[in-house]
Amino acid sequence: MCAMRGRRENWKDYYLVVLDLCVKKGLAILFSTVAAPFCIPISSAPGFHFFWIGEFVKEVSTMVCSALRRVAHVRVYLVRKASGVSRGHQHQALGSRPAASEFAARGAPGSVVELLGKPYPQDDYSNLSQKVLSRVGRNLHNQQHHPLWLIKERVKEHFYKQYVGRFGTPLFSVYDDLSPVVTTWQNFDSLLIPAGHPSRKKGDNYYLNRTHMLRAHTSAHQWDLLHAGLDAFLVVGDVYRRDQIDSQHYPVFHQLEAVRLFSKHELFAGIKNGESLQLFEQSSRSAHKQETHTMEAMKLVEFDLKQTLTRLVTHLFGDAGAQDRVGWAFGLGLERLAMILYDIPDIRLFWSEDERFLKQFLVSDINQKVKFQPLSKYPAVINDISFWLPSENYSENDFYDLVRTIGGDLVEKVDLIDKFEHPKTHRTSHCYRITYRHMERTLSQSEVRHIHQAVQEAAVQLLGVEGRF
Repeated sequence: MCAMRGRRENWKDYYLVVLDLCVKKGLAILFSTVAAPFCIPISSAPGFHFFWIGEFVKEVSTMVCSALRRVAHVRVYLVRKASGVSRGHQHQALGSRPAASEFAARGAPGSVVELLGKPYPQDDYSNLSQKVLSRVGRNLHNQQHHPLWLIKERVKEHFYKQYVGRFGTPLFSVYDDLSPVVTTWQNFDSLLIPAGHPSRKKGDNYYLNRTHMLRAHTSAHQWDLLHAGLDAFLVVGDVYRRDQIDSQHYPVFHQLEAVRLFSKHELFAGIKNGESLQLFEQSSRSAHKQETHTMEAMKLVEFDLKQTLTRLVTHLFGDAGAQDRVGWAFGLGLERLAMILYDIPDIRLFWSEDERFLKQFLVSDINQKVKFQPLSKYPAVINDISFWLPSENYSENDFYDLVRTIGGDLVEKVDLIDKFEHPKTHRTSHCYRITYRHMERTLSQSEVRHIHQAVQEAAVQLLGVEGRF
């Protein structure tokens, strides 16, 4: 899953399977497990189960060269079924600089933020920045001929052609306009993520208030769609996570998620003596599976998932809750795929409205090969900032959000280059190196100085640090 680097510890209490879709003169798929005890008793969550496919992981991983690992991350759930976004946005030009006072759209408790035509009261959990709010509603994945739209359309085309229902209609439904504002129950509780789990931290998510947030993954819609009676669907949309600043990470990115469920009849059809096989059982957990699923069901579902992903990646890259059903789900980061397919070097480019970027993707056939021709590489301007941390409540992601808000997309990356603990006072100092680079013109040291000073002032005022500048 896109932008999961540095976050895997947040999901380690679950049997997650991370797939690296690796392409280098061919196709290879690497599966690896996150080994940790499953912390939710199955009995506490009737009707919703996760598969663990550890042995399958080991077998497949031996096929893949470790040098091909980092192309795209896909988080996979094998699940048992638990049962219109408003258009318009606040456009902000590339590199425009909000005032430092705009860092927090997290107004005081009692104030209200309106988003996509709905009011949301603010409270002590509200932490959205104006930078992030300005991205809500852009829906890059639905803008015709945008590279993310091309990826989405190619995946849709593949699923429509490869998976056809009984009456010749597409088996998979597609949902690409669901609101990114979800409840915390949808984002966490519906996926059995417990109340104290680290993935809920304010430092990692964007909250409107204690009950509503910008979705951190498209999985936030699984429960609702499954309960609507769907058993095969794709969900595409923008997702939001607080993260580091570099050419591979952005607080907004786009996911495509697929879910498929099978009844007992569908899964065991064509299997010798299939009528005697069962989906579920109560047994002990082993190195091969969880205690709630039969070995036969687990093997068939993992085989179907492998086939589905192999076909999809081959299509893209070429030969280079059910009471009585089980199934799989996976998610793909569209930016990661587009950066690989089109050789796009910087994730900020997806938000550019520069015609030199956009016109390169005006193709008559969505499957046409495109190799991005880089815009002129304008020189970087580099400035450092160092400060003493407050005694408590400092989060690096708060600082990254502040820098993004004030510097906008002028900020190419932020690196923590030095940590120092005073031997007597035991206070900690951080020194960050901020790289400023405009995507479309040369920056002057003079204009960067004003932005950098605003970052320094805001860090002192809003984060409680003590400047060393």
